[in-house]
Amino acid sequence: MLDLQLKLHSLPSLSSSSSSSSSSLKQCPNHSFSPKSFPFNPSSEPLTVTKPIRCRHSELFDQKTFSSTPQAATSTASVGALPPRVYVGHTIYKGKAALSVTPRPPDFAPLDSGAFKISREGYVLLQFAPAVASRQYDWNRKQVFSLSVGEMGSVISLGTRESCEFFHDPLKGKSDEGKVRKVLKLEPLPDSSGHFFNLSVQNKLLNMDESIIIPITKAELAVLSSIFNFIMPYLLGWHTFANSIKPEDASLVNNANPRFGGDYEWNR
Repeated sequence: MLDLQLKLHSLPSLSSSSSSSSSSLKQCPNHSFSPKSFPFNPSSEPLTVTKPIRCRHSELFDQKTFSSTPQAATSTASVGALPPRVYVGHTIYKGKAALSVTPRPPDFAPLDSGAFKISREGYVLLQFAPAVASRQYDWNRKQVFSLSVGEMGSVISLGTRESCEFFHDPLKGKSDEGKVRKVLKLEPLPDSSGHFFNLSVQNKLLNMDESIIIPITKAELAVLSSIFNFIMPYLLGWHTFANSIKPEDASLVNNANPRFGGDYEWNR
């Protein structure tokens, strides 16, 4: 008797689902079930569904999405795996000048073995722009100074009453060596609340002699020191080495021949 009641209740649903199969495409947007397409009668007994009802629109979408060739899927995945190019920087604005700090990545050279070796360490580019009006700066007249990793260490360890000086010749080793002179001085403020960043540029080729000074507070210097501490391992290329380490490399290092740079201490 119970089986007969279940069949009687299930027959209208099956007929309605087959008759409304064409309308289910319109009633299932975004691949979700619509309550209007499946009426519910509270007075009826529970309906036993032996076969799940699927939305045809969803099937069409799945076929259209996943019917691409393996080559297309592989190319899409490879393109998506490429890291995006990101530009970052930090700028300090003052009344007479602005100072912008931007990292520059290291350069790598390929070896015959297929590995890579760092050919040039990265650096932080300091850009000094003079002010032309209130909160307006002439970046076309900017003067730049490349701060190396070692020089960043000097800035980080700078005491409240200490000063340091860096000298650069961009044309060193060339025929015009000595004709461009850049000097960056960090001197403490009179009240010990920070340091002056003073960049002097002498360019005999352009007959130009310019100096830009900007005061940097203790808090602003702390921010710069934090930036330098974070970025220095990346400028040295240590992140690429860490990312290239694989589990199987550990056994190669442990079994390395001492003549080729093996770990003498752990192999004793």
